[in-house]
Amino acid sequence: MNDKTSRSAVPSSVRPEDTDDNVVLDAEDDDWAWRRRLRANPTTARLYRGAVAILGLVLVVGGLIAVPAPGPGWLIVFVGVSVWASEFEWAQRLLRWGKARLHEWNTWIMRQQWWVKALVGLVTLALVLAVFWGYVAWQGAPQWLPDQVESVLELLPGVPAR
Repeated sequence: MNDKTSRSAVPSSVRPEDTDDNVVLDAEDDDWAWRRRLRANPTTARLYRGAVAILGLVLVVGGLIAVPAPGPGWLIVFVGVSVWASEFEWAQRLLRWGKARLHEWNTWIMRQQWWVKALVGLVTLALVLAVFWGYVAWQGAPQWLPDQVESVLELLPGVPAR
């Protein structure tokens, strides 16, 4: 049976064509048996959705904190939104919108001349270095760094000495 509107778990007012990607998130339509079992019970379905919401929130906030730092900040944000999208239709829309913006940015940057790409790279590097300097000025040089690196970092203006 392919018509999701005739199933009892989906209210008759919800039609697949009115939802994202023609998907109605309900227990009967899930491809994974363990998730189907969780969604079949209203109590475990609420607990599961709550856990997904919290996990997605932790990932998104952690990714946003990591965005200006060296590393995969935006990737972590997209993973968090993907976790949300497994349960929430608004997150599916947000994920689709984010992917479209990322594709537009990549298409735009690839059409640019080499000096524009280099300028974008230098601005990105400057932002990362500014965030790094701000962190080191606030917290001091991390103790786990070799002494030689700590000595060099302490030469930066505003960085406290050990």
